[in-house]
Amino acid sequence: MAEGALELEILTPEGVALRETVQSVTAPSVEGEFGVLPGHRPLLAALQTGIVSYTKDGAEVKVAVGRGFVEIYEDRAVLLTDHFIRKEDVDPVRTRLDLKDADEALDRLQGEPGSAEYLEMQRKELWAAARLTLYGDPPPPTVHTHSQVFDGARLDDEEEGKEEAEAPAEPAH
Repeated sequence: MAEGALELEILTPEGVALRETVQSVTAPSVEGEFGVLPGHRPLLAALQTGIVSYTKDGAEVKVAVGRGFVEIYEDRAVLLTDHFIRKEDVDPVRTRLDLKDADEALDRLQGEPGSAEYLEMQRKELWAAARLTLYGDPPPPTVHTHSQVFDGARLDDEEEGKEEAEAPAEPAH
């Protein structure tokens, strides 16, 4: 590996999807996007579905990944993910249909927002949105993230707690 470089590997259940020597990497984690340069401190993070960009020979390259994990150690970045796609492999018509199907399924779903069925439909929606974003035709901002669902549930719980706290106490007899 060249001085001042990182070894980037992206692995999926099907095997090695990408192996490159790069100058930098940017990836989406559940805590926000982060960047990696040679000499980065060791890191283990949960990946969020989105766009990974890397710089190779001065050119920026982007790919889409699904959820997973990333480990940074000794100038090596290894991403373990359930999905991977390059821009040239995105079929925008098929992807728009996938997004439409996932949106409609979420609208019809009777389950709770945190249910396994809901989260699976949301995962499909997010993956379609990431592919469209990579292609250069991002969907409208109506896609809900996992954290928005649970943050909304927490907000509802907090509001209930406030209402209970604000309610007048029953007199003790």
